[in-house]
Amino acid sequence: MATNETFFGYRRGNSRVGVRNYVAILPVDDISNAACEAVANNIQGTIALPHSYGRLQFGEDLELHFRTMIGTGANPNVAACIVIGIEPGWTQQIVDGIADTGKPVVGFSIEQHGDIETIATASRKAKEFVHMTSGLQREECDISELWVAAKCGESDTTTGLASCPAVGNMYDKWIPKGIYGCFGETTEITGAEHICAARAATPEIGEKFMKTWQAYQDEVVEPYKTSDLSDSQPTKGNILGGLTTIEEKALGNLEKIGKEISYIDVLEPAEAPLSGPGLYFMDTSSAAAECNTIQAAAGYVVHCFPTGQGNIIGNPIMPVIKITGNPRTVRTMGEHIDVDVSGVVRREMTIPQAGDALIDAIIQTANGRFTAAEALGHKEFVMTKLYRSA
Repeated sequence: MATNETFFGYRRGNSRVGVRNYVAILPVDDISNAACEAVANNIQGTIALPHSYGRLQFGEDLELHFRTMIGTGANPNVAACIVIGIEPGWTQQIVDGIADTGKPVVGFSIEQHGDIETIATASRKAKEFVHMTSGLQREECDISELWVAAKCGESDTTTGLASCPAVGNMYDKWIPKGIYGCFGETTEITGAEHICAARAATPEIGEKFMKTWQAYQDEVVEPYKTSDLSDSQPTKGNILGGLTTIEEKALGNLEKIGKEISYIDVLEPAEAPLSGPGLYFMDTSSAAAECNTIQAAAGYVVHCFPTGQGNIIGNPIMPVIKITGNPRTVRTMGEHIDVDVSGVVRREMTIPQAGDALIDAIIQTANGRFTAAEALGHKEFVMTKLYRSA
């Protein structure tokens, strides 16, 4: 087993620990993207997070929007946050939610000010935040303070044999040490939902999972599918990689949750876990950028991403570690891969060894080493939307 017990991170005012130190420029709505990007262009050391929504949303969809915005700004990888929106009400609501963490945050509304004045004022504040946070020092933290999410993408036969089991082995070793873990991809568990339900810590949690899975089927899949999900689940890439059914894909997917642990609760999209350390299931889309975005909004600071055919996903505030067991992907897309576990399919590496290799990569990433996605500039930030706007 790996002996890594500590990492060096940034301790925030609410005692959570981040592994990155961003000043985020967060748009409340799609029409404020330009102002946020202008501020980020003006002030080095900041990062803008443009997205496509935030106008005329309502009900549960609006609640998810606010939860994602507040959670993103509150993520421990964000040291300080500038919030810009078209009008003051929603802007202040997001500012107040982020401020509850004790994090430096300020909001600006564009109405009655215009872009130029807003950009200038926000840029001055962003520069102040950069000076305030860029000198923060990392400190040694126990591994139990690390929050590690997981999702797979462009899966193939090697994913269920090597890269997903590597993640599961990591969770088997680290969940007992007190870390927070998270998996999701609700539709992608179709065909193995009964197995997933059985892995819950209690029958009540298993029933909660089944209700969540069934609701996705009833409210999302069934009303809008054409004949079936064959164009989406499995994807064309999955099929090319040898996965012919969603059931095969689901069984490989569940290898990410290990062999020895149970998940302790079921989360809404972007909901922060409240039941203490352990593994959680989150109700998410199987789309990589959407899933990563709401897991980061729930407070996860590092992401493990097994891939077979090769997925290039990243996230602007949460480093994404790519793991593959496919030798061809290592050869043809090696610049995107952080952990090569292709030795498993060649019988040159055991699953425990693959898990240890991933643990080492997570520790290095938590200590500040860039992932492949970070080095290549992948900053995919995609909101989950539940239904049409008003």
